[in-house]
Amino acid sequence: MRLQYLLFRTLFSHSLQYKSTITMSPIASSAASTLNRTIRISSRKSQLALIQTYWVREQLQKHFPNTTFEVQTMETQGDKVLDVSLSKIGDKGLFTQELEDSMLQGDTDFAVHSLKDLPTRLPDGLMLGCVTERENPADALVVHEKHKDKQIDTLPAGAVIGTSSLRRLAQLRHHYPDLTFKDIRGNLNTRLRKLDEGGYDAIILAVAGLQRLEMGDRIHQILPSDISRHAVGQGALGIECRSGDEEILSLLKVLEHEPTAYRCYAERAFLRELEGGCQVPIGVNTTIEDDTLTLVGVVASLDGKRLVQNTIGGPLSQAEQLGVMLAKQLRSEGAQAILDEILAQNR
Repeated sequence: MRLQYLLFRTLFSHSLQYKSTITMSPIASSAASTLNRTIRISSRKSQLALIQTYWVREQLQKHFPNTTFEVQTMETQGDKVLDVSLSKIGDKGLFTQELEDSMLQGDTDFAVHSLKDLPTRLPDGLMLGCVTERENPADALVVHEKHKDKQIDTLPAGAVIGTSSLRRLAQLRHHYPDLTFKDIRGNLNTRLRKLDEGGYDAIILAVAGLQRLEMGDRIHQILPSDISRHAVGQGALGIECRSGDEEILSLLKVLEHEPTAYRCYAERAFLRELEGGCQVPIGVNTTIEDDTLTLVGVVASLDGKRLVQNTIGGPLSQAEQLGVMLAKQLRSEGAQAILDEILAQNR
């Protein structure tokens, strides 16, 4: 069943309950353009995190040549604990807390995150200051050499698929119950090494991460969105800063990509309303046509046997409201029972 909330009357009836936080302002202020102090950027130490952070620094340096941008790296809990699945560690600030502490203590000015790693509820005093243009948000199948002639639907029964994502696990179990799924941790290079050494028949990774690391040649198949709905915010960078820091916000606005921001704010509102994170199999897909945003959301059980999915569409200006309404619809259609079961198992 497809929901259509395209009537402004319906949307505006919800607007008093859900105030949008999307504010678009791509032009930097004159104060920022003359800023000549050192701006400190916090980043994780991983190769992918640094590539993303240095890209942000390069873009800002082009716009603000008189400003010095300094990168400070740090390890997060998610970087340190590699022998436990992500869902068992807990997802609140798993890859962000140390960076956030640094900003709150005044040691750094903003942090660059893969937006999919940034919780939808941020600590008091911090905000999402900017969303950059999205790379391809899809998931990719990467196969062992012996399966180079296979696609996900032609892998042999019992083939071992590596993923650390419950979202991917649940959806792929739903569509391919004959495959075997095994947890895999480590950075992208480590996961590829484990695959090549024969520990897995294939692994699932984000297209965007492979492309940013210039490893796009390892992409064997881009999974169709109806098979694997992507993670909330996947493919985009989210830049977090202190709330109300107008100086930093005016810098960051030169990197803001409006279409991506609308899509990601809808996705994050959907996830926030469902109170989900990496412990819950929740996937999305968003598209924009003219001034209409369409959001697809899915919640799946861990065994893949139950999958609740629906779609909503409406004006871009109501992106967050659309996310909230779709979440409520899925709850009423069976998603709440799935979420309750998963949360009970993780207590």
